[in-house]
Amino acid sequence: MVEMTAWDIIRNLLLATRWTIALSLIAFIGGMAVGLVLLPLRTTHREGVRTAAKLYVELFQGSPLLIQLFVIFFGLPLVGILPTAWTAAAVGMTLWSAAYFVEIWRGCVEAVARGQWEASASLGLTYVQQMRLVILPQALPIAIAPTVGFMVQIIKGTAITSIIGFVDLSRAGGLITNATFEPFNVYGLVAVIYFCLCWPLSHGSRLLERRLRGAHFHR
Repeated sequence: MVEMTAWDIIRNLLLATRWTIALSLIAFIGGMAVGLVLLPLRTTHREGVRTAAKLYVELFQGSPLLIQLFVIFFGLPLVGILPTAWTAAAVGMTLWSAAYFVEIWRGCVEAVARGQWEASASLGLTYVQQMRLVILPQALPIAIAPTVGFMVQIIKGTAITSIIGFVDLSRAGGLITNATFEPFNVYGLVAVIYFCLCWPLSHGSRLLERRLRGAHFHR
C-alpha cells in the first residue's frame, strides 16, 4: 500500500485527464473528417458505393469498441505494424466515431425537404454541387446539436482504451486504486471528473437544440 494524500490523488487524476481530453479531441476532429468523406458515399444514388459505406457503418456500430481496439492493437503487428497504445486508441476511436458522425449527418441531410433536391436538380446542378450549395447549408444547423452531443459519448468511450494500456483518466484511477486500496474515494473522484467533462457538453447540446428549434419555428 502506498500512502498518498488527497491532493496527490487529485493531481495524478487531473494529469491523466489531459490525455482523456487529447484523445477525445483527436477522435472528435478525426471522426468528423472521416465522416465528411463518407457522407457523400452514404447519400449517393450509386447503389454499390452507398452499400460499401453502409457496411462500414454497420461494422463499427454493430461491434463493440473494445473488440475494434483489440483488432487494431493486436492485429496490426501481424502485418508488420507495431502501434503504440496511443496510436491504436486514436485510430480506433476515430474510425468508431466516424461511423456515428456519418449517420448523424445522413439523418440531417435527409431531413432537408425533398423538393430542395428536385429544385436544384432542375437547375442542372451535379450531385456535388447540390450538396455543397443547397443541401449542406440547410442541414448544418440541424446537425450542430447532435454533433456536439456525441462528443459526450466519445469522452465516455475513451475509458475503454485503458484495456490496451492507454493511460487515460480511467486507467489512472485503476492504477491509483491498486496503490492506495481506496477504490471508493478514487473512483468517486474519477466519476466527478467525467461528470465535469461531460455535463457542459450535454447541457450545451440541449441549449443549441432548443435555440435552433426556436429559430426554425419563428421563420
